[in-house]
Amino acid sequence: MRYRSLIFATLLIVPLPGCVYRMDVPQGNAVETARLEQIRIGMTRKQVRFLIGEAAIQDPWHPDVDDYIHYLYNGKSGRTEKRHMRLRYKDDRLVSIEGSLTEDAVSN
Repeated sequence: MRYRSLIFATLLIVPLPGCVYRMDVPQGNAVETARLEQIRIGMTRKQVRFLIGEAAIQDPWHPDVDDYIHYLYNGKSGRTEKRHMRLRYKDDRLVSIEGSLTEDAVSN
């Protein structure tokens, strides 16, 4: 009878770790796709920041470059998705956009 209780308890406990909820953890610049689509070459830095906010990284040695970075840790799969977008300015006007923060630009 004692072994039967032990086996029953073991069978109940073993599958429990699979029931743990692991949440997704976003970090950095999470920007709506609709706002990203409004960015155009020639816009001022102030206009761009109004649309998508401050850059995550502002290098003091390269003041004409803003880096927007977004990480998403997927709690279920344990993988991290990284998205990176670099905006370059000249005379306070946007001259180039490299990369993207949208979902179709995911690199692991």
